[in-house]
Amino acid sequence: MKKSMNFLEFIQIVKDENACYDLYEQWKWGDKVVSPFDPTSKVYKCKNHKYKCKNTNRYFTVKTGTCFANSKIPFTKWFYVMWLFAQGKRGISSYQVSRDIDVSQKTAWRMLHKIRKAMTGENDYYLEGEVEIDESFAGGKNANRHKDKKVERCQGRSFKDKVPVFGLIGRNGDLVAKVVSGTGSSKLLPIIRKYVEEGSTIYTDGWDYGEVSEMYNQISVDHGRKYYGITYYNDNKETVMITTNTIENAWSVFKRIYATYYHISKKYMQRYVDEFVFRFNTRKLSDSDRFRLLLQYLDIGDYRYAG
Repeated sequence: MKKSMNFLEFIQIVKDENACYDLYEQWKWGDKVVSPFDPTSKVYKCKNHKYKCKNTNRYFTVKTGTCFANSKIPFTKWFYVMWLFAQGKRGISSYQVSRDIDVSQKTAWRMLHKIRKAMTGENDYYLEGEVEIDESFAGGKNANRHKDKKVERCQGRSFKDKVPVFGLIGRNGDLVAKVVSGTGSSKLLPIIRKYVEEGSTIYTDGWDYGEVSEMYNQISVDHGRKYYGITYYNDNKETVMITTNTIENAWSVFKRIYATYYHISKKYMQRYVDEFVFRFNTRKLSDSDRFRLLLQYLDIGDYRYAG
């Protein structure tokens, strides 16, 4: 695959099933096919892009263990959807995919969720140095709801009508975001410990995150007093920015993408968050590199229940 290409060039490369197999095999294995059942085994090439693992006596293809496995959808349609899905800045809905590749909306929905499963690989960075943390809440504004659908007493940090999402972003731009069941320190501190190196500087919006200050250098920005950021030079004449603007900008992008979909249930919210993080963290990659990275993540996870 070329280092950089447009959509028309991509379609010409993946013009039929054999071309898709050849492309994926070359990218995944190069010159040496590896058995997914026993990487040390000798492999025999069979017909129709099948291979046989000598040590286990089992057959496999390059699709084995990926979201393509056991799918009746042609490889060409999978690649078409993956390319469009990965490149669209705001995502695409299952209704659009259904129309574009002539499948049912339910089939398109399952395809997109399997692709989102692959995107989880990008939502697992270990952050260090300077890190900003903040929560966001996914869901429509209560004020915009019909009278009989409004939720009482859901102002402020209440999330009775929304799904809380906790975000952590390094000043280098790497984002991690997780759906949480609550915004108390008992829910958020374990996530901070898992994804942020101890001793790092953490910038918050002033909310109390419990024991954060015991393991990290916590600096808060008091939005309640209309303070949104301070810049100064330290003793080493390095620029220091006390702000949570980076994570807040990420959340503003998230809310714009969220509007692409007709409805997102709480059950599947983490998958849409993973999709957003993938797009956000790969925003500087070329279309080809982003598609290649998505292919790389296909080997992560169990796809049996991804749809």
